[in-house]
Amino acid sequence: MKKLTIMVLTALLLVPSFVFAQGSSEKDGNVTINFWTHEDTNRQAIEDGYIAEFEAANPDVTVKATRQASKKMIELIQTAFAAGEGPTIFNLESNNANPFVQAGRVAPVKYEALGYKDAEDMKSHYIDGMLDPVTYDGDIYGIPFEGLSWCLYINKNVFKDAGLDPEKDYPKTWEEMVEVSEKLVIRSGDIIERRGFDFRYPYYLETLVPMVNQLGGSLFSADGSEAIIGEEAWVKVLTYMQNWGPNGLNLGSPTYKNARKLFNNNNNDIAMAMSGLYQEARIKSDNPDFYNSGEWMVVPFPVWEDAVADTSASFYGQFYMVNADESEKTQQKAWELIGSMLSHEQEYLSEVNLIPPTKELMNSETFKSMPYAEVFEGDMERAHHLYFGKNATEVQSLLSTAVNNVMLQNMDPEQAYQELKASVQELVDED
Repeated sequence: MKKLTIMVLTALLLVPSFVFAQGSSEKDGNVTINFWTHEDTNRQAIEDGYIAEFEAANPDVTVKATRQASKKMIELIQTAFAAGEGPTIFNLESNNANPFVQAGRVAPVKYEALGYKDAEDMKSHYIDGMLDPVTYDGDIYGIPFEGLSWCLYINKNVFKDAGLDPEKDYPKTWEEMVEVSEKLVIRSGDIIERRGFDFRYPYYLETLVPMVNQLGGSLFSADGSEAIIGEEAWVKVLTYMQNWGPNGLNLGSPTYKNARKLFNNNNNDIAMAMSGLYQEARIKSDNPDFYNSGEWMVVPFPVWEDAVADTSASFYGQFYMVNADESEKTQQKAWELIGSMLSHEQEYLSEVNLIPPTKELMNSETFKSMPYAEVFEGDMERAHHLYFGKNATEVQSLLSTAVNNVMLQNMDPEQAYQELKASVQELVDED
């Protein structure tokens, strides 16, 4: 994995353009748009309607939508582009989108198709820094249908079952997270039957890096020449993860089912999970009785007791982008479709609880009236943008290796830190 991102970028750059031409999405004046996106039942319901409306208004356009699990998207898209079969439209989050921009594999936005005069006009409509991951040499190469950071969802029923008051006893610090989780956990031998909380494995750029940032550490030095800064901070966080896992206090593990997916069931098997505003719509869809019960709430991302910086889970976007190797007409129609869909930003928020991060929407009554909107808004304001450099995908993988080493292999956190630092530094030196 050490040279994965460089290999992907090289492969993307070296695949001949004629390979894409052979699979052109334009034939006899008609356009086929292959639209790849990650699964979301609520979003699919509204987007299928928008696509049908667009096809009716554009009889020369056919849209073929394909949806996959979010974890598979980056691998599928990398493979498709390397084989010369990239989709017309696809979405990726900030850290995975940027390498495609830098590799020249995505087309710049056609601003007029989205209702903007130029790049500066478009930027002025979005919250500060939102478009940075898809901006290159003055042009913008993607448009976000979602901007978010994760907060902490609380199941009040589970807290009450353990004799805790959810309004008072929820964890405000990482130290309290351990204390509260030990009161909530139920085990059968070494098997956990009920977790208090568990992390979003393996999304460590989103959560673990902010934990390091709170203690004064960082991924890179200010000039980008040195990697994994702040040994004390990194070792403390890796030690925390080791203590959390099966070789420590046995409060959770990367091998257990995703806590966020269990949360909606309200089955007394998870008390707390990390997720975005979109989780509210999924609770409402999956378990309307639980949603309407008032027995859940959302609180801010915890901070260390001795934190030197108050930062929340990393802020990131989900961007729609267009394949640069499509014909001009296909690109134009693709951006028109994206613009048509995102002109319904109020419905993305009200129906799917996704935040197309425009200034207008963030200041709208629709957003302000969402349950716990003030919590999400507060955490987004104190968040740093997710790291999105061209090696971000590989950095995420190396972070996962470090966490797995301390949690599952019981590696000494100091050694895990040294190996992580050396591996990420190698990326920097090769850049």
